Amino acid sequence: MTAAFVLRIEPRRSWASPRFRELWDYRELLYFFVWRDVKVRYKQTALGAAWALLQPFFSMVVFTIFLGRLAKLPSDGIPYPIFTYTALAPWMFFSNGVAFSSNCLVGSANMLKKVYFPRLILPAATVVAGLVDLAISMLLLLALMLYYGVAPKMNMVWLPVFVLLALTVALGCGLWLAALNVYYRDVRYAVPFLMQIWLFATPVVYPSSLIREPWRTLYGLNPMTGVVEGFRWAALGIGKPQVPMTLVSAAVAALILFGGILYFRHRERSFADVV
Repeated sequence: MTAAFVLRIEPRRSWASPRFRELWDYRELLYFFVWRDVKVRYKQTALGAAWALLQPFFSMVVFTIFLGRLAKLPSDGIPYPIFTYTALAPWMFFSNGVAFSSNCLVGSANMLKKVYFPRLILPAATVVAGLVDLAISMLLLLALMLYYGVAPKMNMVWLPVFVLLALTVALGCGLWLAALNVYYRDVRYAVPFLMQIWLFATPVVYPSSLIREPWRTLYGLNPMTGVVEGFRWAALGIGKPQVPMTLVSAAVAALILFGGILYFRHRERSFADVV
């Protein structure tokens, strides 16, 4: 007679390790969550995936009219529309990733209460799903480069590195905010305000060349600075690679992600009871 197999699920220690092996075991679930988020994002919308183009495009138009034409902000010798759009593409990926992932646990409350799976998968899937929007928005960037006569540079081979950096920042912030939002529901109201402030603290509508050394390197403490300037250098070939600033941004992004994973795991044991 075969003995019955019993699996007991218990709360982990207060500060548990990330257990990346468990995430790998559930990789198929991550894939299906990503696919679900991509479909749900544009379900029953009139324009569908075109929103991935319209959001950065109309933001570019507004910034070009008011900041490029009226305020005469510099753009390092690049036409202001493409200068701004090259930064808006990764910024929209980051901003949307943080906004959606911060609410992913509350939005999946019924699932959290009924089924066990690594909770880290939910914010990770939400952020990774945004890569589809980023890929679509990059098509418009190529069209703008063709229109303004900006030839692609060999630097573009570095774009995946800066995409990975943007993914790291978005996921790290998303983990912090998703865990906080379970306990403090006003987080969802604070996130849009935070993103507005962060936008103007990042060289999206102005070049970082306006800031002199050594302050420019310290400016890299904002991890999205390295992402935005890296995108411009890789896609448009503007200036020289800002290695010190990029390294600072990468280090800060890694700290945000590592801290977010630890805090998320610390709070994970009571998500189902509170959400």
